[in-house]
Amino acid sequence: MKLLHIVLLAAAALLALPAYAQDKPAADSMQVLREKLKSDKKDLIAANLPLTAAEAKGFWPVYEGYQKELAKVNDQIALLIVDYAKEYNAKTLTDAKARALLDRLLGIEETEVRMKRALVQRLAKVLPGTKLARYVQLENKVRALVKYEIAGEVPLAQ
Repeated sequence: MKLLHIVLLAAAALLALPAYAQDKPAADSMQVLREKLKSDKKDLIAANLPLTAAEAKGFWPVYEGYQKELAKVNDQIALLIVDYAKEYNAKTLTDAKARALLDRLLGIEETEVRMKRALVQRLAKVLPGTKLARYVQLENKVRALVKYEIAGEVPLAQ
C-alpha cells in the first residue's frame, strides 16, 4: 500500500505542475508534495534494498543525483501534458501538432533511457548485480505505476 501512496503523490505532482507555475500558494504546496514524494520513495527503496554500509555510502549519492535528473524529466512530461491538454481542450490538435507532441514524447523517453543506462553504469561500481537489478526493478515499478496513473487521466487524441 505504501507504493500506491507514492504513485498517487507522483501522479499528483506531475499533473499539478501547471498550478505550480501559476501562483505562490500553489507553488508552496507543490514543493511540499514533491518533498513528501521524494521522502516516501527513498523510504521505499531503503526498505526494499538492504545495503551494507559501504554499499550505502556509494549508492545514496548516485540515487540522489538520479532523482534530480528524473525530476527534470518529470517536469518535461508535465509540460508536454499541459501542451497536449491545451490543444485537446481547444479542439485544435492537428496532425502536425500531434506529430510534434509525439516527437517531444519520444525525446523525453530517449533521455530517460540514456539516464537509466548511465545510472546502471555508475551503480555497477558500488552494488553487486542482484542488488543493482533489484534497485532498477523498484525504480521501474514506481515509474510504471506513475505512468499508468497519468495515462488513465490523459484522453486519447482525436
